[in-house]
Amino acid sequence: MLEPPNTFIVIPCYNEEKGITIKEYSRFLDNYHHAKICFVNDGSTDSTLALLNILKKQYTNQVYIVSLLKNAGKAAAVREGIIYCNQNFDHQFIGYLDADLATTLEEFMEIQKYIKDEIVFCFGSRIRKIGSTIERQNSRFLIGRVIATFISHVLGIKVYDTQCGCKVFTREISIRLFKKEFISKWLFDVELFFRMIILFGKERAIQKMYEVPLKSWIEKGNSKVKPSYFFKLWIDLFQIRKKYKNNTTKLI
Repeated sequence: MLEPPNTFIVIPCYNEEKGITIKEYSRFLDNYHHAKICFVNDGSTDSTLALLNILKKQYTNQVYIVSLLKNAGKAAAVREGIIYCNQNFDHQFIGYLDADLATTLEEFMEIQKYIKDEIVFCFGSRIRKIGSTIERQNSRFLIGRVIATFISHVLGIKVYDTQCGCKVFTREISIRLFKKEFISKWLFDVELFFRMIILFGKERAIQKMYEVPLKSWIEKGNSKVKPSYFFKLWIDLFQIRKKYKNNTTKLI
């Protein structure tokens, strides 16, 4: 009988044949036998699925693939992966990362270590500080700071980086946070924070979350988010705020 995995990492993939480096994934899987990876092929039209199958064949007991017929967006892909893992495996921790590994798999595992006692939700934060390596285009950094500051105001809690694609949860809280579909394809991270606030109340939710400054985050390739989304983003934020502020437990 296989030993139950301690950690599942969900990786959403849409046309990532050039972004996925098999060598990086292989190194991690060779060194972290208690960790499993669930790739969600989000309706890719290139050779992404074929690439994932190569990894699956090599690491049969550590790699799993969920394949969506049509592109559904990052929010739906991550949610499908987490639901699949929670329904089919018995693990302690689960979270998600971007396929290009701007944050490494190894750092994901380090962030997981902060989940203890009352903490049930940890997330990476791209804070530029002494000792860290945060490589990001200055234009994206500045735009990101404007958006992050506004999001923090909307949430009513001090969060430096809600949008970093590295988040880890206990299995139990992930079941509750990902139970229902998200409003936004790209700003679902904001919805996760709102759901935590609804579940526990603002003060207790703050005590149950922990923001971890990343040691390294290196921007790779082009973002899947189109530049035009910058304008729709504010509409999404307005809709998220309106629904979560008015509907409380109906959305979780």
